[in-house]
Amino acid sequence: MLSFAGKECVMLRKLAVLFGIVFVAVGVLGFVPGVTTNEHLLGIFHVNAAHNLVHIVSGVIAIMAGLATEHASRLYFRWFGLVYAIVAILGLVQPNREILGVISNNYADVILHFSIAIMALVIGFAVRERTAVLDH
Repeated sequence: MLSFAGKECVMLRKLAVLFGIVFVAVGVLGFVPGVTTNEHLLGIFHVNAAHNLVHIVSGVIAIMAGLATEHASRLYFRWFGLVYAIVAILGLVQPNREILGVISNNYADVILHFSIAIMALVIGFAVRERTAVLDH
């Protein structure tokens, strides 16, 4: 009988769905008055409509990947980590200014984006590929 070793694949897919839910929630909260005041989510992170939409799209893609396959989830984390690392670097290059003239940014965003990038890259590259094992 053919089976797959390791619970990592289930964890990887669940993490993708969890990331997705969090990102969709954060994106939606960015539009909620009171939670976001003067374009600052929770009074800390500078957001605008484009920034919120990026979070929502990132979240929807994560959920889709998590519901699809382990491979899709792994690719999501790898690409997502890379993109967020680039966004964080651009945020350092253009401190307290819109990234690419569109996405709001401040130092708190840069720190958060670097943290997210590191987590995503670790998840995408450190979780082992599952391998087929023959049961006797």
